[in-house]
Amino acid sequence: MRNFLIIILSFLVLPACRDDRQKDFFLSDGSIKIRRYDRLQFEASVLNSVSAMQKMNMDFPNATKILIEDVLVLGTVEGENINDRLCKYYSDSSLVNLMIDVEEKYKDLSFYEEKLTDVFKKLKKEIPSFVVPVVYSQISALNQSVIVADSLLGISLDKYMGEDYFMYKKYYYGYQRKSMTSERILPDCISFYLSSLYPFAWEDNYRTLFDVMMYKAKIAWITEKVLDVKKLGSCALGYTKKELDWCKENKKQILSNLEKSGHLDSTDPMIIRSYVLPLPNYILKDSAPFMVGVWIGMQYIDEYMSENSDVTIEQLLLKTDYHKMLKGIKID
Repeated sequence: MRNFLIIILSFLVLPACRDDRQKDFFLSDGSIKIRRYDRLQFEASVLNSVSAMQKMNMDFPNATKILIEDVLVLGTVEGENINDRLCKYYSDSSLVNLMIDVEEKYKDLSFYEEKLTDVFKKLKKEIPSFVVPVVYSQISALNQSVIVADSLLGISLDKYMGEDYFMYKKYYYGYQRKSMTSERILPDCISFYLSSLYPFAWEDNYRTLFDVMMYKAKIAWITEKVLDVKKLGSCALGYTKKELDWCKENKKQILSNLEKSGHLDSTDPMIIRSYVLPLPNYILKDSAPFMVGVWIGMQYIDEYMSENSDVTIEQLLLKTDYHKMLKGIKID
């Protein structure tokens, strides 16, 4: 079966009519097309296709530069024999099998194209200056899940093979594998791209846990808003029903602990990570879901937007003084 797939994959690379340097990438019918850079990678490395390598360099110059220099760190894109080194890297048997498995799982990306088209249209309406990115799929060799750079949005399909994918069990902990599912593709794409356009402002007076969790919360809230998600945290944070129920039942206790501990005003990186990153933490132990601080922040954002219906998504993204913004807002 794998030999058969290797043969037919060479016919699946679509000719590109635009390169990855162009801005505001909508097709003529106003829809997004995810460009299958991953298939070019397969052709170039496994089938030794010179034309595929040429297309990678000519049609996807920025994506190829990022892949070589930043993701894989193989050297510079102008380096001597860099194409040969790239092909040799992906010729490893494990990566060949991974690429074949990706093709088997993601033969058709039309579902994601339709969803991203809908989301980007909404964001373009809310934010007139919003630049719609060129979207492409790639194989990152289990590195970054999403690549964002200068109006580019790259989806590393090899990082979304499913929690129980055999290769993941060799290299990742159980808590890491929970975010490596196809359900994470859309929220990851939206949140990473928005974060690149509206990065966190590392200013002296705005770098506490409260500032970080509110920034992450507004990105998560907007992500779920444009995806039409009703249960806060179920998509952007990936919470299960059990985790959502726990948060609702313990919300008052979490708020009380945050206030009494003084953590909201802390700039200690370890404390901040404990509340906003999907990592085990030494403060909350196993009692709370990961990123519970972001979930709390989403409740504040939701209440604020409910009480201020005239505030647009663009205005929300531009706000950085969360103490001033949320003055008088209560979620008890």
